[in-house]
Amino acid sequence: MNISIIVPLFNEAESLPKLHEWIERVMKEHHLSYEILFVNDGSTDASWQVIRDLQQQNDAVHGICFRRNYGKSAALYCGFKAAKGDVVITMDADLQDSPDEIPELYRMITEEGYDLVSGWKQKRYDNRLTKNLPSKLFNATARRVTGIELHDMNCGLKAYRQEVIKNIEVFSEMHRYIPYLAKNAGFTRIGEKVVQHRKREFGVSKFGLNRFVNGYLDLMTIWFLNKFGKQPMHFFGLIGSLMFVIGFIAICIVAGMKIHALCTVGSSMLLGVNPYFHVSILMMILGCMLFLAGFLGELIIRNSQSRNEYLIREEF
Repeated sequence: MNISIIVPLFNEAESLPKLHEWIERVMKEHHLSYEILFVNDGSTDASWQVIRDLQQQNDAVHGICFRRNYGKSAALYCGFKAAKGDVVITMDADLQDSPDEIPELYRMITEEGYDLVSGWKQKRYDNRLTKNLPSKLFNATARRVTGIELHDMNCGLKAYRQEVIKNIEVFSEMHRYIPYLAKNAGFTRIGEKVVQHRKREFGVSKFGLNRFVNGYLDLMTIWFLNKFGKQPMHFFGLIGSLMFVIGFIAICIVAGMKIHALCTVGSSMLLGVNPYFHVSILMMILGCMLFLAGFLGELIIRNSQSRNEYLIREEF
C-alpha cells in the first residue's frame, strides 16, 4: 500500500464527507493505493456515524473510536499503530489542510529520501493576534531548543516514512514535537514544504490560547527527557554537588568571620544569629536533596525494563 492517511478528529461531522470525497479524487487521479484512518477522539456529534457511512461507500476507509476525548497525541499514536502504508500522511479534519498536497509530500518521501516532511502554512487565515503571533513566537523558541529549522513545527499536515512512525512514541501532548521525537530517534532527514492553508468551512476551532502555554511546558519536558532522561544524575547530581560545595564554602567563611571577631573584638554573638549561616546550611541541605534525587533517578532507570531499548537501523 502506498499511503496511509491518518485524520484525527473531534466533532467534525460536517467536514468529513467533503474531506473523504476530496482525498478519494486525489488518490484516483494519481493512481495511488491508500487507506484513510479516521480517529474519532470522543466526538459528541454525529462524526462516528458519518465515518460508518463512509466505510460502507469505500473499503479504504477505516475508523477508530475513543470512548472519550483523549487528545490529538493519543489519536495519532493509535493511528500510527494501525497504519500499513509505506508513507503515512497526517492531516486535520477541518478542511484547512488540502489533500491536493498529498502526492507531492509522497514524492518527497519516496524520491528525495526524506524521513519526514512537515507542512509550512506560509500564508495563514487565522486571527493574527490570537493565533499567528503566538504561533511565530512558539516556533521560534522550538527551533532554538530543538535545532530543527522548521517554520511551522505544529502543522497538522505531515508525511512520514513508515519506519519513523513505528519507532517513535507520541504521548501526552507531544504531537507538537513529532519532528523532534523523530530526530532523537535517529531520523534526521527532515524536510519542509510550503502548503496551502484554507479557511475553516464548518464548526469552530477546538484549540485555545492555553495550547501555547502547554506547548512551552511540553517543549521543556521533551528537551529534559532527551538530555537527561537516561542519566538523571548528570543533572541533579551536578547541581546538587555545586550547591553543597558553595554552601560548605560559605559556612566556612561565616565560621572564619566569627573566629576572627572573637579573636579581635571578643564578640560573643552566636554563629546562628548570622543570616548567611542559615543560607549556607539551606544550600547544603538542598544540595544533598538534589544529589539524592539524581541517585534515586539512576536506581529507577537501572531497574526500568526500557533502560536498554535502543533503535537499531540495520543488523546482520
